[in-house]
Amino acid sequence: MEGAEEGPRKAPRKKGFAAMPAEEVQRIARLGGAAAHAAGQAHKFSKEEATVAGKKGGAAAHARGTAHRFTSAEARSAGAKGRASRKKSSGGTSDDTDVG
Repeated sequence: MEGAEEGPRKAPRKKGFAAMPAEEVQRIARLGGAAAHAAGQAHKFSKEEATVAGKKGGAAAHARGTAHRFTSAEARSAGAKGRASRKKSSGGTSDDTDVG
Protein backbone atom coordinates (compact mmCIF):
# COMPACT_ATOMS: atom_id res chain seq x y z
CA MET A 1 0.00 0.00 0.00
CA GLU A 2 1.34 3.38 -0.94
CA GLY A 3 1.34 6.05 1.71
CA ALA A 4 0.72 3.59 4.58
CA GLU A 5 3.21 3.98 7.36
CA GLU A 6 5.03 0.84 8.35
CA GLY A 7 5.96 0.56 11.96
CA PRO A 8 5.33 -1.36 15.14
CA ARG A 9 1.71 -2.26 15.64
CA LYS A 10 -0.09 -1.52 18.87
CA ALA A 11 -1.47 -4.44 20.78
CA PRO A 12 -5.27 -4.54 20.62
CA ARG A 13 -7.04 -3.08 23.66
CA LYS A 14 -8.29 -5.64 26.13
CA LYS A 15 -12.05 -5.91 26.40
CA GLY A 16 -14.56 -7.49 28.76
CA PHE A 17 -13.18 -9.80 31.45
CA ALA A 18 -9.63 -9.46 30.08
CA ALA A 19 -9.71 -5.73 30.90
CA MET A 20 -10.94 -6.27 34.48
CA PRO A 21 -8.78 -6.79 37.55
CA ALA A 22 -8.48 -10.49 38.45
CA GLU A 23 -10.27 -9.93 41.78
CA GLU A 24 -13.33 -8.51 40.00
CA VAL A 25 -13.45 -11.41 37.54
CA GLN A 26 -13.20 -13.85 40.45
CA ARG A 27 -16.01 -12.07 42.33
CA ILE A 28 -18.31 -12.24 39.30
CA ALA A 29 -17.45 -15.90 38.68
CA ARG A 30 -18.20 -16.70 42.33
CA LEU A 31 -21.64 -15.08 42.01
CA GLY A 32 -22.35 -17.10 38.86
CA GLY A 33 -21.31 -20.33 40.54
CA ALA A 34 -23.46 -19.61 43.56
CA ALA A 35 -26.45 -18.83 41.31
CA ALA A 36 -25.97 -22.07 39.35
CA HIS A 37 -25.86 -24.10 42.57
CA ALA A 38 -28.93 -22.31 43.93
CA ALA A 39 -30.81 -23.07 40.70
CA GLY A 40 -29.71 -26.71 40.82
CA GLN A 41 -27.95 -26.41 37.45
CA ALA A 42 -24.34 -26.69 38.61
CA HIS A 43 -22.46 -29.89 37.87
CA LYS A 44 -21.32 -31.68 40.99
CA PHE A 45 -18.36 -33.97 40.38
CA SER A 46 -18.47 -37.45 41.83
CA LYS A 47 -15.26 -38.75 43.39
CA GLU A 48 -14.66 -40.85 40.27
CA GLU A 49 -15.16 -37.90 37.88
CA ALA A 50 -12.86 -35.72 39.96
CA THR A 51 -10.18 -38.43 39.93
CA VAL A 52 -10.35 -38.75 36.13
CA ALA A 53 -10.23 -34.96 35.69
CA GLY A 54 -7.25 -34.64 38.04
CA LYS A 55 -5.32 -37.37 36.25
CA LYS A 56 -6.08 -35.77 32.86
CA GLY A 57 -4.89 -32.36 34.09
CA GLY A 58 -1.79 -33.83 35.68
CA ALA A 59 -0.90 -35.74 32.51
CA ALA A 60 -1.30 -32.57 30.44
CA ALA A 61 0.89 -30.57 32.83
CA HIS A 62 3.58 -33.24 32.74
CA ALA A 63 3.43 -33.35 28.93
CA ARG A 64 3.91 -29.56 28.78
CA GLY A 65 6.65 -29.70 31.40
CA THR A 66 4.76 -27.35 33.74
CA ALA A 67 3.89 -29.87 36.46
CA HIS A 68 5.26 -29.14 39.93
CA ARG A 69 8.15 -31.39 40.86
CA PHE A 70 7.80 -32.27 44.53
CA THR A 71 10.85 -32.59 46.72
CA SER A 72 10.95 -35.53 49.12
CA ALA A 73 10.13 -33.19 52.02
CA GLU A 74 7.11 -31.73 50.19
CA ALA A 75 5.82 -35.20 49.34
CA ARG A 76 6.15 -36.36 52.97
CA SER A 77 4.33 -33.25 54.19
CA ALA A 78 1.49 -33.69 51.68
CA GLY A 79 1.16 -37.36 52.59
CA ALA A 80 1.01 -36.56 56.29
CA LYS A 81 -1.73 -33.98 55.69
CA GLY A 82 -3.73 -36.49 53.65
CA ARG A 83 -3.41 -39.20 56.29
CA ALA A 84 -4.44 -36.77 59.04
CA SER A 85 -7.46 -35.68 57.01
CA ARG A 86 -8.57 -39.27 56.40
CA LYS A 87 -8.18 -40.16 60.08
CA LYS A 88 -10.18 -37.09 61.11
CA SER A 89 -13.03 -37.89 58.67
CA SER A 90 -13.12 -41.58 59.67
CA GLY A 91 -13.37 -40.84 63.36
CA GLY A 92 -9.67 -41.06 64.11
CA THR A 93 -9.71 -44.54 65.57
CA SER A 94 -6.40 -45.88 66.81
CA ASP A 95 -6.60 -48.91 64.50
CA ASP A 96 -6.16 -46.70 61.39
CA THR A 97 -2.84 -47.76 59.99
CA ASP A 98 -1.10 -46.69 56.85
CA VAL A 99 -0.60 -49.78 54.75
CA GLY A 100 1.42 -49.04 51.73
